[in-house]
Amino acid sequence: MKHFLKSAFIASALIAASLVATPALADVVKIDAVTLAPKPVYINKPFKMFVDEVNTKFAGEVEINWRGGPEIMPPFKQAEGVRNGAVDMTYTSPSYYQGLVPTSGTMNLSYKTYAEIAATNYHERMTELHAEKDLIFLGEIPATQLNFVIYMADEVSGLEDLKGKRIRVFPTLLPIVKALGAEPIVMGMGDIFTAMERGAIDGYMQGPLAQAKQFEGLVKTVIFPGVYRAGFPVLINKDTWGKMSTDLQQRLTTFLRWDFAYRVDYLWGQDIADNIELMKGAGFNILELPADEAASYEQMAMDAAWAVTAANAGDEVAAELRGMLDK
Repeated sequence: MKHFLKSAFIASALIAASLVATPALADVVKIDAVTLAPKPVYINKPFKMFVDEVNTKFAGEVEINWRGGPEIMPPFKQAEGVRNGAVDMTYTSPSYYQGLVPTSGTMNLSYKTYAEIAATNYHERMTELHAEKDLIFLGEIPATQLNFVIYMADEVSGLEDLKGKRIRVFPTLLPIVKALGAEPIVMGMGDIFTAMERGAIDGYMQGPLAQAKQFEGLVKTVIFPGVYRAGFPVLINKDTWGKMSTDLQQRLTTFLRWDFAYRVDYLWGQDIADNIELMKGAGFNILELPADEAASYEQMAMDAAWAVTAANAGDEVAAELRGMLDK
C-alpha cells in the first residue's frame, strides 16, 4: 500500500510539473541523452544498463539515444541544456547544476543507502524542487558505496597536512576542503590528470575506482574513509516528458525509482576492493584515519556542506531535506 501511495504521489507531482497535454498518438518518444563523462568512464556503467533496459522494457514507447558525454555538451552545462531543449536527458552529477537547482547537491549529502532514502519523501520533494526550475527529475541512479576520498601527490600523515594545499573538487566537495584549511579548485574530471601532471594542484577528491593506472607516479597518498555518497540524477526535458502519456510517465518513473535503482545501488563492492589492491600495487599509500578522527571528519563534511545549502536554498528547505538524509 505504501508503495502504491508513493507511486501515485510521484505520478501526480510529475504530471503537475510537466503542465503539457497528454499526446493523442502513441508515437515512440525518442530521447537524446548526454552524460557527465565520456562513454567508457566507469561511472557510466549503470547508465548504460539503464538505457539498455529502458529500450528493451519500453520498446515501441521510449527510445533513448545515448549520444555521448562532454564531447557533446560540457558537463556543467548539461542540466541547462536539458531545460532549454538542446538535449532531452542527462545523467549527471547533482553538484554540477546547483546554480540552477540549489538543492541538487544534497543527493550527495548522506550516509544512508538508497532504500533508506527512498523510504522518506526525499525524491518526491526533489521532484517538486526541480519542477520549480522547469526540469523533470526522473530519479537518481544511486551508488552509495562510491563515496569520495582524497588523493595527494605527496606523502601525508593526517588531515592537518592538507592545510594550504590545492585540491581539486566538484562543487559539493568545496565546503569540506575549505573546512580542512585547503584551497578547493573546481574542475571537471577530464582535467585532473593534466593538473596533477603540471603541479597545478596538490591533490584531488574523487571516487575509489579507476585511479591506479592513470595516476601511478602522480599520487602517493589516498586518505580513507571517503565522505558522502554518490547518486546521479536523471533529468528530462519538460517538453519531451510531455510527449509521454501519463501512464507511461508513471511506469518509467516507477521503473527507475522502485526497480532499477534498488538493483544497482550496491553494484560496486567488488570493484572497490579490487581497486584498492590496484592502488597499493601502483605505490599509493592507503592512509586510514583513526576511528575518532574519521568520525569527526565525516561529521565536519556534512556540517560544512549543509551550511552552504542553507545559505543558498534557505534554512527551512535545508533543514527539511537534511532531516530525510541524516543517519
